[in-house]
Amino acid sequence: MSFLSPFALLLAGAIAVPLVLHLLRRKTGESVEFPALRYLLRAQREFSRTLKLRNLLLMLVRVAIVLALALAASRPVGRMIGGGHPPTALAVVLDNSMSTSVVINGAPVLAALKDAARAALARAGGGDRAWLVTADGRVVGGDMSAVRDAIDRTEAIGGAGDPQAAVARGVELVLASGVPARQIAVLTDGQASSWTNVSLLSGVSATVFAPTLAPPRNRAVVRALPEPPHWTPRGTVRASTSASDSATFRVMLAGKPIARGTSAPGAEVSVRLQPNERGWMSGSVELEPDELRGDDVRWFAAHVGPAPSVTADAGAGPFARTAVDALVEEGRVTRGSDVAIAGAEAARRPAVLFAPADPVQVGAANRALQRAGIPWRFGAQRLGPAPVRGVGLDGVTAMRWYVLEPVTGAGETVAVDTLATAGGDAWAVAGEGYVLVGSTLAADATDLPIRAVWVPWLGAAISDRLGGEAGAVVDAAPGTMVARPSWSRELEWPDGSVHAVAESRLRAPARAGVYFWRRGTARGGALVVNPEVAESDLVRATPEVLAARFGGATADVSGDASAWIETVFAVTGRRALEGSFLVVAALLLLTEAFITRAVPESNTDPD
Repeated sequence: MSFLSPFALLLAGAIAVPLVLHLLRRKTGESVEFPALRYLLRAQREFSRTLKLRNLLLMLVRVAIVLALALAASRPVGRMIGGGHPPTALAVVLDNSMSTSVVINGAPVLAALKDAARAALARAGGGDRAWLVTADGRVVGGDMSAVRDAIDRTEAIGGAGDPQAAVARGVELVLASGVPARQIAVLTDGQASSWTNVSLLSGVSATVFAPTLAPPRNRAVVRALPEPPHWTPRGTVRASTSASDSATFRVMLAGKPIARGTSAPGAEVSVRLQPNERGWMSGSVELEPDELRGDDVRWFAAHVGPAPSVTADAGAGPFARTAVDALVEEGRVTRGSDVAIAGAEAARRPAVLFAPADPVQVGAANRALQRAGIPWRFGAQRLGPAPVRGVGLDGVTAMRWYVLEPVTGAGETVAVDTLATAGGDAWAVAGEGYVLVGSTLAADATDLPIRAVWVPWLGAAISDRLGGEAGAVVDAAPGTMVARPSWSRELEWPDGSVHAVAESRLRAPARAGVYFWRRGTARGGALVVNPEVAESDLVRATPEVLAARFGGATADVSGDASAWIETVFAVTGRRALEGSFLVVAALLLLTEAFITRAVPESNTDPD
């Protein structure tokens, strides 16, 4: 047995009061016998033994009363029979990932999880502390009413979230609470893809509720990709589904249906489009609704506008001219002087610029970059080979390159604009109106111009970075961290509202959809938020597998809500005993009253 308020045991010192009162009742004066009292004294002697036993019993009962009250005030906790439970720090970890929105038996799984959480908190006592931690990282603490309100307001997010990170956060909260009894109560649908790692409980008791509900068959759109991202004005949407049978789909663009069709199981769908509207638009590929609605829609963003006009300067070499010819044939660019492909010694904006072929020209190239307002310069030359790491540059190698160094005080966010690296150095960077490459556009400097990725990469660099209104499209899962483009400070939400973005990195919104980066008053790019593909897989982990996902303490897993609720606030097996001691004190008070009334007190000391 332990005590939550051990200092209250000092009250036990009050047991001296009955002892002192008992001793004060003893008379020490001289006894004088009067003839008239002779018969009373004889009667008193006859009852002397009874009176002594009675007074001794009263003293012991009063001492026991004081001791029982002192023990109750010290709030003892133990494995004896007691009422209620000890004050407990409880972290309720509620899985509100997208998969919990699946409808089974006419109701979302999340509704069953919330009902169980509310019923568990109804068992809380006045000394308990509680927190709600959700899969999307939200934490609510305080009094029980605040936690209950937070449970009521919890909704399924548009992605997987991180239930295991929520468990880790819950463990931190209860360990820091200072309350001796600590517990984690996890409520989850038990989706196997969400519980792949081991969560350490650090000795904290855990109880897990995972309803034993068979998941339904699910169909999902797992891919929706515009090709190219910038249509001029024609483009293609490629999509695929995870349906095990034929599925009817439709393609939406700017809120309007523009195509319908049927997809075969596992087949890719390709839809060619030529919209009349211009500018940045949101689009989606949608299936007929099923029990999990969140993955029946997958979003994409496309920019529709005129093809940029491009010219390849003579100094850029034959590979640049060949690439422009291929892009013109595809309709992605036209011939003209809006965008240049050139060596950096002839730097201007907008342009795709490459390092000069002659090392003697490096100084002239750096001065040309400065005149063009490009905040980069060519530094020391490096020799490879070294793999180039960047989007769309798989398999590319650099044999000779110059380190690209940011110009101090240029005022641009270099980390955002670095497109590729080679040997740990910045190899390709981009900014407002320029793309700069650290190698010469020659086969002995880099194999980029002889790789299959060369023309697509150049086309994307022109359309994404240099094509008038064009800008980049960033894909993200709900709640993940994304980088803000250096040229934007605002994000337009699907409902049309505009939100300021001050930090260089932000957390993607919890709702799937298309969010547009603002460039002044116009759209300049897009943040496309879609759920993780794995979230559409509704396979559940068995109770044994789920229990094995917790380490550092035993986790009890239950699929029955009523049985699980009984384990909350009771995993430690310890009980609060102050109620028991208060009952004992009350019984002792009744005993004292009975003894006091059973034999009238004598005013004469038996001694």
